[in-house]
Parts: sequence; C-alpha cells; structure tokens
Amino acid sequence: MKRIFCLCIVLTSFIIMGFNDKHVGRESGIRPENLDQTVDPGSDFYQYACGGWMKNNPLTGEYSRFGSFDKLAENNKEQLKMLISEIASASHPQGSISQKIGDLYNMVMDSAKLNAEGVKPVMADLTKIAQLPDKSQLPELLGEMQRYGISAFWVTYVDADPMESNVNLFQTYQGGLGMGEREYYLAKDERTLKIREKYKEHIEKMFGLFGFSPAESENAAKSVMKIENRLALSAYPKEKLRDPYANYHKMSIDSFSLNYPEFEWVSYFGSLGVNPCNLNISQPEAFTEALAIISEMPLEDIKFYLQWKVIDVAAHCVDDAVSAQNFDFYGKIMSGKENQPPRWKDAVSTVNSSLGEAVGQLYVARYFPPEAKERMLELVKNLQISLGERIDALKWMSRKTKKKAQEKLAAFHVKIGYPDKWRDYSSLEIINDSYWTNYKRVAAFVSDYDLSQADKPVNRERWYMSPQTVNAYYNPTTNEICFPAGILQYPFFDMNADDAFNYGAIGVVIGHEMTHGFDDQGRQFDKDGNLKEWWTKKDAENFRKRAAIMVNFFDSIRVASGVHANGNFTLGENIADYGGVQVSFHAFKNVIKKHPLPDKDGFTPEQRFFLAYATVWAGNIREEEILRRTKIDPHSLGRWRVNGILPQIDSWYKAFNITSKDSMYIAPEKRVSIW
Repeated sequence: MKRIFCLCIVLTSFIIMGFNDKHVGRESGIRPENLDQTVDPGSDFYQYACGGWMKNNPLTGEYSRFGSFDKLAENNKEQLKMLISEIASASHPQGSISQKIGDLYNMVMDSAKLNAEGVKPVMADLTKIAQLPDKSQLPELLGEMQRYGISAFWVTYVDADPMESNVNLFQTYQGGLGMGEREYYLAKDERTLKIREKYKEHIEKMFGLFGFSPAESENAAKSVMKIENRLALSAYPKEKLRDPYANYHKMSIDSFSLNYPEFEWVSYFGSLGVNPCNLNISQPEAFTEALAIISEMPLEDIKFYLQWKVIDVAAHCVDDAVSAQNFDFYGKIMSGKENQPPRWKDAVSTVNSSLGEAVGQLYVARYFPPEAKERMLELVKNLQISLGERIDALKWMSRKTKKKAQEKLAAFHVKIGYPDKWRDYSSLEIINDSYWTNYKRVAAFVSDYDLSQADKPVNRERWYMSPQTVNAYYNPTTNEICFPAGILQYPFFDMNADDAFNYGAIGVVIGHEMTHGFDDQGRQFDKDGNLKEWWTKKDAENFRKRAAIMVNFFDSIRVASGVHANGNFTLGENIADYGGVQVSFHAFKNVIKKHPLPDKDGFTPEQRFFLAYATVWAGNIREEEILRRTKIDPHSLGRWRVNGILPQIDSWYKAFNITSKDSMYIAPEKRVSIW
C-alpha cells in the first residue's frame, strides 16, 4: 500500500511563531488544570503532564479513545458540518460541485429513505454473485468488484515504483480479511478467540439482515471463515510488511502471465480498467494462496465470500438495522465503544472522503489564512537547519553517509496547507437514487483515476491528504513532507503562547515527519525517492544496533495484562517521535540564544517545551482499544509516546532534574542515541 508515514492523529498547518522579538512576553501556553502535580515527573511524566486533562475529559460512549487531539478532530467535523450543511440546504445546478456535495450529504442524512429502502439497493450485486454459473466468470467479476471499492482476496493500487520512483507501477497487496489484521485469525489468547467467534456470529447476523435464510447464513459464515483463515495464514506478518525489499517483486506483464497462468487476466484487467506493462506482486505467497483458494474451493464457498465482501462494505449505506449490527461488532466488540456517533458525522465523513479537495477548497477559503503558508515554510526551514546540524554532529556516522543524508534533507519537497492545483470532479456523477449506488460511483471514480496513472510519470504535486485533514505525512518515494491546512488551535499551536510551547508541540510534529525520512524504513530511500543503499555498510550496522535499543525498550513495555508493546512494529514511529523531540528542542535552543525566555507559571522554558509535547498525547482509552491498536497500529499508545520517548532525551533529564532515584531514569549508556 502507499508508504505514507504520518503522525497518526493530528497535525495541521498553523500560523507559526517566527524567530523574532515580537513573540517575547507571550503567555506560557501551559494550562495548570491539565496537570496532575501530585505525581512526581520522574516517576510518571505522562500522568504528571496529562493527569488533569484525563480526569476532566472522561470517555463517553461514542469513543474507544478520546484525547486532546480528538478535540481538534471534533472541531474539524463541526466546521465541515457548517460548510457542507449550508450547501446542502439549497438547490444547485445538476453537475455542479455544490450539487454533488449537497446531494451526497442529504442522501446520508435521509434516514427515512434509507430505512424504507432497506437492503434493496444492494440486492442486485448479491444476486449477480449468486447467479455466477461457474468459475470462468470470476476474473471479470473480481475486477469489477475491486473497481467499485470491494476488495476481495487482494488489494490493487498504483504508486511510484520503489526502485524507479519517477514512474508509477501497478501493484497488488495482501487483503481480503474482514477483521483486517492476520493476528485476529491466528492468535490463541482467550480474548482473540472470543472475537473470532463473535465475528462468525456477526457474519451470520448480517447475512440474515440481507434476506438469507438461517441455514444459508450459517453456511455463509463457515465459508467466509474458511477462506479468510487461509488468507491469514499466508499473509505476511505486520513486521515483515515494514521491509520494503521483502515486499518488492516487480515483473513484466508477460512474466506475470507465465507465473500465474491459472487465472484469466485479460478479463480481470479489462474489468478493473487497467492494462499495465509492469506490476509488483508485493506479497507473492499471499497472492499465490488467494489464487489457490479460487482454484481449489467450491464455487458456493467463493460466492458466499464475495457476497460477504459486498455486505461488509455496504453496511454503512443501508438501513439502521444493518448499521447497528455492524457497529455492534466493529464498534463494541473490537473497540469497546458503547454508542454510535450521530448520523451527521457519517454524512460529513462520506462527503469529505468522496469530494475531499472540493470540500477542501471551501475549507481553506474560510479557515486558512494565506499568510500561514509562508510562516509555516519558515518554521519548516528552521527545523531543517536543526536536523542538518544534528546530522553533522553525529559521532557514529561517517562523512560519506552524512553527505548523502544532508543531500536528502536538502531535497525534501515541502507541501503546506493545500495543493496549488485542485482536483477536477467534473466526471463524477452524484445522482439522487441511492446511497449505495453513489458509493460505487465514487469508488469507481477514484479507482479509474488512480489506475489510469499506471506506467505514467509520478505526479509529485499530488496530495495524499485533503487540506482539511487533521494529520501530516512523509512519503519516501517522493521524499516529501506534507502539512495540510487543518485548524489553528491548541494543543498544537497557541497564538498567545511563546516559542517554548509552540516548539514543544507543532515543532516536534514537523520534526517527526522529517525524521521519518531517516527512520528504519525511510532511510532506505535516497534523495530522489528510490529504494537504494546510500549508507556505508558500517554506518548501516551502527544504525541497526542503535535502533535495536529502541526495539528492546518498547518490547519491555506492558500495555495491558499479559500484553506487551511491539518494538519492531512501532520502530519507525518511535524513531520519528524521538527525532522530532530532539530536532525541535535543538531548534528551540537556537531561538532562545538570541531571544531568551523567562520562567512562566512556575516553569522554565525547557520545562514548558516538554509539557507542551506531552499535552499533545493526553487522552483516555478503553482496554479493548489498547489491545486492538497494539495489533494494528504502528504508532505507540499515547502514554508511551511520552513515557517511552522522553527517558531517551538527555535534555528532559536536565529540565526536570531527573536523577537515578527516579523510576523513569535510564542510565545514559542505555539510552537511545540515533538522530
């Protein structure tokens, strides 16, 4: 899949403090009510910095996790709701962007119509699968389903060729698992076994809601589980998916046809709408097993599996009964949520994901001041200077590798706020017939555009997040860091706070994305985005030894009873967090050399920097979500993005006078030391 390394939850573009005198004298930005000063900072810094916030913001039934960053996301939804509902309340010419936004929003909001229609809009798709006479028509059907966003057996996409990053390459990726992660099918612990049983029950119930008899529903669930269990057994574990070389198997279309002769690929590619010259089978073992399942298993089993893929995707496009059952499993059982979110949030998300840049253009015009781009670019540049200085100062890296690292840093392509050229949605039809048919139209529109780029030059100006997205990313094949417009708001930026706070928050986020270019995955790509060894053998070995310290430390963290963090799986994000803090603190110290800051509210500037960083990850989370995220999320849990990272940072010890008597203390020689 697209190798984008992001902050995970939040980052936006902000009006940023510069390096000049006008910022001196601003407030500290620290809110005492967010702290728990009954706790010693050296024993549990997360509780010390965030305990008050956690107490004052208990989880409600709608959330499995809610943190200070989620408040930003909620504010974002409210702003988008205001924009979209204004458009939806008026009439617009057919084919206009406003018509498409308004009609799609109103379709999702019209619960009376959705409940009256029930599952009828989806029945034609299920009937088509049921009437399949033999396996000869499976290739065409599979391609059609994938074009409509229903990924059975495997996923297809187009992305830059990792070895030739200026050209797009058609690629496959393992998939087809309703529970997403292979561990849900393979693990033997009591909780996972219970989830598997509940998943089977969920499949039966969903087939029943779509009109299948009890016997058919029971057989369908058995068929689905047989197929998905086989897919899970052949799938790469998540740690192996992080190795770019292990997931690169490029071949010509002729070689591909010779290697996989048992499938009618002409029909498949024709139905999917692509005619690639070359392709990458990212995980050959999983791909081979998927074809073996199609060849070996009875047609009736495969029909049930394909119908399940349709039902699973369509669940949010039909009536309340189906939606409630879908939430019961994915929301309650898997994540621990208690209540479904209000319908308007689903409507906003649907419009936002379907017409992202169209909505983004409106969003930027209202909420993002043009001057913010230039001020954000200034801060990014200062963080680049800081990272460059830190690279030069490394004692474990040779001059030869440092030179290449500096070249890569200088070549960063920086995207701020919004794209210079907006996406054209003129060929996308939104017609007021049914939510499900419009979902398929949007999916086909997206698929057709993406697949049309196969074998063509990479468009390095393309954005992989919409401007209103509350996040950020680094993309190694284009060597770019991207910061969408988002919301100018605490806890990432406080207009009234001084540089100590803002460098601890937004500055660390920028440093995080930059460091992704030099984490265990990103470092394998050169300045042009090619998967290419540019390190000396000794330097690469030094990096691996230093990264192993991070892996071992996080492996030792117990996130729940009997469950530990996964240091290998989270390594890239942990390195990015670590590097983000180091790089931003270095930049901050450069600033206050010229413009010293006083103590404020009982905290030194350095203390406020680290408190600001911790505040970003304040939050509450249910045990179910802790366990789910430990399986699927390459980011560490919020508590450990603080308590796991700061003990590796020498300047944190100095700021809070942490000594060997404190429980969070790590001896200097045992601390991580990379960037």
